[in-house]
Amino acid sequence: MGQVSLRQIHKSYDDHAVIRGIDLEVNDGEFLVFVGPSGCGKSTTLRMIAGLERITQGDLFIDGQRVNDVHPAQRGAAMVFQSYALYPHMTVAQNMGFALKMAGVSSSDRDAQVKKAAEVLRIDHLLARYPKELSGGERQRVAIGRAIVRKPEVFLFDEPLSNLDAALRVNMRIELTRLHKELGTTMIYVTHDQVEAMTMGDRIAVFNQGRIEQLGSPLDLYNQPANHFVASFMGSPKINLIHRPAAQVHHGVAQLWQQMGGDSGMGVESLAVRPEHLQVTSTEQGTSAQVVLAEHLGDSVIVHLRLDGSEELLRAKLSADHGHLIPGQMVGIRAHDDHILKFNAQGLRI
Repeated sequence: MGQVSLRQIHKSYDDHAVIRGIDLEVNDGEFLVFVGPSGCGKSTTLRMIAGLERITQGDLFIDGQRVNDVHPAQRGAAMVFQSYALYPHMTVAQNMGFALKMAGVSSSDRDAQVKKAAEVLRIDHLLARYPKELSGGERQRVAIGRAIVRKPEVFLFDEPLSNLDAALRVNMRIELTRLHKELGTTMIYVTHDQVEAMTMGDRIAVFNQGRIEQLGSPLDLYNQPANHFVASFMGSPKINLIHRPAAQVHHGVAQLWQQMGGDSGMGVESLAVRPEHLQVTSTEQGTSAQVVLAEHLGDSVIVHLRLDGSEELLRAKLSADHGHLIPGQMVGIRAHDDHILKFNAQGLRI
């Protein structure tokens, strides 16, 4: 079992509210990702689940037991930090088995559990080495192995891959996803990287200013964002957001607004379209826009465009055969009708 329940959780430091009433049910065996910008409260929430931060108000349950005042070591949770925090004078095996040694587990049982965890993580050939002899990815695996040997009900990961280079992060994302499927244990994973969130999580909780803006599957959050914040935070390149133009405006923004159906319903104050759903055509077939920058990524081109009368740029993600586009060129743009999002004056999706 590894079910976690947060009920009206608040956290304040003196008079400063950091977490503002979170209700959340984490299912047994789920991989749940907390994502959001720096300072949004995701790591603080994780630390409260671990018992490293006291809860100001509300109730926290793990497998049905209220654990607000339960010691961290007795909660059935194991945390993996951004920093590997390995003992430099101990071997990999000694580092992984240290918590078991402190708990009084016999040497033979300890060695067996360490060996099993090392095999799962594919580091069994490194057990006799010291941390200084390991790469960053190998050190992170040791830190994860140290958590595995404790056989927790819940794994808590606080940005564990942020110290790794880009290529290694991709490999470790794959390995952590494989590890979750193999162990079947509940995992709660904190990151500021929405790509990590989209590729790893069964569900994602999007944090903002101490609250959860939306909770759902990666595709639900991407295709059906609840509000401006979720729409803008999830996805790269960033979504295009177009606000209702003033009545007297007759330039490109107004033309695109009408083409996207902004006047088709009452209460629509802004429209949004993902870069991959913005088409570039001839000026006769779409709203006229000027190419400001074309970023060639090999398999695709990110084109930054400026509408007549607007300083804000729009972004279109196009296939590589649009590589002929150059700064200053005039093109037409259109949005795919089936992928246009509409929002009201409060920034909520209609």
